Amino acid sequence: MLVALDGPAGAGKSTVARAVADALGFTYLDTGAMYRCVGLRAAARPDVPLDPAALDIAFDGDRVLLDGEDVSTAIRTPEAGLAASRVATDPAIRSTLVDLQRKIIADGDWVAEGRDIGTVVAPDAEIKVWLTADPEERARRREIPVAELLERDERDASRESSPMKPAADAIEVDTTGLSLDEVIARITGLVGSVR
Repeated sequence: MLVALDGPAGAGKSTVARAVADALGFTYLDTGAMYRCVGLRAAARPDVPLDPAALDIAFDGDRVLLDGEDVSTAIRTPEAGLAASRVATDPAIRSTLVDLQRKIIADGDWVAEGRDIGTVVAPDAEIKVWLTADPEERARRREIPVAELLERDERDASRESSPMKPAADAIEVDTTGLSLDEVIARITGLVGSVR
């Protein structure tokens, strides 16, 4: 079974997806970390043409490895997030990472989070959730200005390849003012209703 959890930056996707996976005994896939790895490499070597297929992105528990190096902390900076949003507009990068994500989730029970899991990566996911929150709340969580967050939303939603948008059959969960436990309960309840 796959729980596809999509939504804009700062909605709480990573925290919620990890917690839901733990609650259900599923495996968690942080697709955003994959884009952050590519963005990190692009920012570190701006003069070198980027071949996403040549990058070795791997997960080891909570650690994210890029070409064997632990980049778990480095990819969580605001700069890495901005770099990820920029490289995510490149159709070749998106295609490479979508193929990798599909291979990863092909077997087993997963909670995968991102911007296009339910629309592009796995449109046949059994559960699709669009996780959102008030822009001011999302900006506060990310410790960035609201204007910067809205600019990223616009870039993610208007890109030509795999634009960020809820799947037609996604269930919206607004996390504004909710505790993590309340959000987890809503999503695990959805899974219980189809099992």
